[in-house]
Amino acid sequence: MSREKFLQAIQQSYTTPLPSIFLGAGIFDGEIMAGAKVNLPLRMMNRHGLVTGATGSGKTRTLQLMAEQLSAAGVPVFMPDMKGDLSGMAKEGAANDKINERATALGIQFTPSGFPVELYSLSGKKGAQMRATVTEFGPVLLGKILELNEVQSGVLAVVFKYADDKNLPIVDLNDLKKVLNYLSEGAGAQEIKADYGKISGATSGTILRKIVALEQQGVSQIFGERSFDIQDMLDKVDGRGVISVLNVSDVQQQPAIFSTFMLALLAELYQQLPEAGDLDKPKLIFFLDEAHLLFKDAPKAFMDQIEQVIRLIRSKGVGVFFCTQLTQDVPATILSQLGNRVHHVIRAFTPNDVKALKETIKTFPKSEFYDMEQQFTQLGTGQAFITVLNEKGIPTETVVTHLAPPASMMGPLDASEYESHLQQSDLFKKYQETVDPQSAFEILEERMNAQQQAAQQKAEEKTAAKQTTSRRQEKSTFEEVLSSPVTKQVGKEIVRGVFGMLFGTTPRRRTSRRSGGFF
Repeated sequence: MSREKFLQAIQQSYTTPLPSIFLGAGIFDGEIMAGAKVNLPLRMMNRHGLVTGATGSGKTRTLQLMAEQLSAAGVPVFMPDMKGDLSGMAKEGAANDKINERATALGIQFTPSGFPVELYSLSGKKGAQMRATVTEFGPVLLGKILELNEVQSGVLAVVFKYADDKNLPIVDLNDLKKVLNYLSEGAGAQEIKADYGKISGATSGTILRKIVALEQQGVSQIFGERSFDIQDMLDKVDGRGVISVLNVSDVQQQPAIFSTFMLALLAELYQQLPEAGDLDKPKLIFFLDEAHLLFKDAPKAFMDQIEQVIRLIRSKGVGVFFCTQLTQDVPATILSQLGNRVHHVIRAFTPNDVKALKETIKTFPKSEFYDMEQQFTQLGTGQAFITVLNEKGIPTETVVTHLAPPASMMGPLDASEYESHLQQSDLFKKYQETVDPQSAFEILEERMNAQQQAAQQKAEEKTAAKQTTSRRQEKSTFEEVLSSPVTKQVGKEIVRGVFGMLFGTTPRRRTSRRSGGFF
């Protein structure tokens, strides 16, 4: 196969008059072809994408490159930082022999540059505190974090429905525990029985224990106010899109938490953003790193929500790129919606690896220029198989690409630079402030106190009424006795006797007096 034919095919597939990001240049027969530039049209990036590859293959740097290119094009980016080494995007990189060699091979000039970066954290220690209210999370996502079964998830849904119907804001986990207790063991148990069904003490107890376990993991602060405003992810600085980096290096032991939190943000974007249609460039590109964590042991309701968000959020001008090790980490229903693919090397060391390799190849357009099975296992660091959608939505020619080097620093800021960056951030100061609004906890406390006072007052009134009734009954009995004929007759006899003794009208009494009576 001739170099000219390869060059023509790649140029025809990847050259576009529309705004695009530059990924690298094609490789043919082991040679980097500077003229075979690989571009990804911005308007196609809301068709979502997938970045895969074995550990150490360069996935993180690919994400960094794409984020930089998007930022430079005025497109904001959100991305998680699994290892804590993406903060360096705020600082310009430094040229060295390897970078200069790579740039020369690609036919470009390396220009070091820093980018506008906002640092976020779920713990609040590594950046601006990212929070969401429990209500914003919803029962499905929260159920995933708590690892609830179907029955427990159903009960949680009832709790959310009741809170919504009764205008009880569930802001944090204390609110959730209060509502759950109120509906399972408190006065609300009878209230919900007819409309929502009875909540068993065993089920509510299990959910409560799981909430407490979550609190003990030290991440309860992600629930509360001030809730993260998604508009902050859409900011631009001097025409460049802000790169929002969520540092999760300190919560890696709770993968279900940070992966689900990212999906919650995505769901919030879907809920709040207006319809945008097909734009020349997206409003936001959202990277989901370690995507396999999202789908591990995920219940059907959770999967349905992911699929819905991915399918529909494109119309809101948002593109989602999943990043994981293998194509098979992503369910087929979602994989089918990912039009842009960047695949780094696959290690075929085991039979399962070989199977995964063959399955991955099937997801690419057939290539007349490569033995794809062989080529996939021989890719070097910073090289990848790429196919994207052109401006007409047609998959491009599959091409082995030598990726461009990032312009920013490849590594984390040092501790002093990191801290200085945080202190200069208005968003860091904004989300440092905690807000404790009146929510379900306070509302139910007041309601329960009022109910208790009312019950106490009723009891006191009942006791007082009982005492009054008792006194009335005693008086009535006495009066009844006095008014009876027997009592009257006895009374007459008593009167006669008494007055007889006093006035001497009864002979027997006189006899009695003479025989030593009263007088």
